[in-house]
Amino acid sequence: MSSPSRLALAVSGLFILPSALAAPPAQKVKPPVSQAYIDLATFSGGMPMPPGAAGMMGSLPGARNNENSFGMTQSQSPGRWMDVTLLTRNNGKLRTATQSVPAGARMGPVLNLLAPEQGPVEPIPDDTPQPVKFEMPKGKMYLYWGCGAEVRKGQPLVIDLANMDSSRFGKFFQNRSATTRVPGPAPGRPAWPNKTDARRLPDGASLVGEHAFAGDGVVDGFRFNIDARHDLMPAVEASRSEAGGGVLFRWKPMQQASAWFVQAMGMRDTSKGGEMEMVYWSSSELPDMGMGLVNYQPNGSIAKWQKEKVLLPASATECVAPKEAVSAMSMSRVIAYGEELNMAYPPRPQDPKIAWEPQWDLKLRLKSVASLMPGMDGAMQAAMAGQDGEPEQRQAPGSVAGTAKEAAKESVTRGVLDSVVRGLFGR
Repeated sequence: MSSPSRLALAVSGLFILPSALAAPPAQKVKPPVSQAYIDLATFSGGMPMPPGAAGMMGSLPGARNNENSFGMTQSQSPGRWMDVTLLTRNNGKLRTATQSVPAGARMGPVLNLLAPEQGPVEPIPDDTPQPVKFEMPKGKMYLYWGCGAEVRKGQPLVIDLANMDSSRFGKFFQNRSATTRVPGPAPGRPAWPNKTDARRLPDGASLVGEHAFAGDGVVDGFRFNIDARHDLMPAVEASRSEAGGGVLFRWKPMQQASAWFVQAMGMRDTSKGGEMEMVYWSSSELPDMGMGLVNYQPNGSIAKWQKEKVLLPASATECVAPKEAVSAMSMSRVIAYGEELNMAYPPRPQDPKIAWEPQWDLKLRLKSVASLMPGMDGAMQAAMAGQDGEPEQRQAPGSVAGTAKEAAKESVTRGVLDSVVRGLFGR
């Protein structure tokens, strides 16, 4: 081959190569005809909140009396909770629907979903992470992080709210979160629980087995199975106690847990005067207040943050915090993340040339959170709740001893919680 021919071939190759390496066309994906969202949450520990605390903590109407209403999966109220929402593009005015549940749910054979009659039709939320709401208190703030009894070099980060240091602001207020918004009850979107069915999940209820959704405009064959991995999670059995120079958080292993995280926040003793001092600590190896992590997180984010050691591995059973970071007035939480379940039918074609037109899809999220009350170790909390493995000596209702005991318990709880909650929110 002559030199001019080789040159022409090489030049033509320069124009052929980019097209040969171009990315394949994106697969066409249509939105599902029918969609369902199921949130499962288990909360343990904690005590009834003092007056006004429910509003400050963002709890929902049923939280104070441990009642059931939609949204209790975000309430932190002790118990096991489930929220279900259904929508279909075939019927934007869907009013009622049903969810067939297995016998193990002890609520069957169906749950009746109901949409509210009035109110604006809200758009379906996208998958952008939900912003973390945080109300700025007054005074100084301290941030510690990482497991270990000793305060690490470079800690704590300190923010003086009267003299804000902009160079530390972004690092201090790091709040990782990939929690997404999911649709709630709205006209055209029936949900459970609702005003006609506000039953609580029975003790021992299990969702393992076949489920099915049906309703006017809901696609036929919306059936799926929930396995044991994605069933309601058990309660986190956790405790906190002093251990040498630190505060030891310890919890029992849980088969469904894919990762763990511990977070504490509270006030330093300022009884001698001065402004309030807020102290935050989390089990993360990177600075993070933890305000956004004690919630549902998608599987990909959990895997990423485990590699970065922001989250503790599924095998973890304890974490020690410095005493300086977790005072007696600190409210602390331990969360076990469950594995998010995402299903669709028909499954997504592997060939990108074939359009994906799912008839239905399902998102199921699960978590289990333990709240450890300020000023109480695990044994004290268990004893007050009658869960320490030994029968609690209960006094007869209305007796002098029983009334005095309940009054003392309520007084201590309300006093401690009221101080912490009001301090946390600057009220």
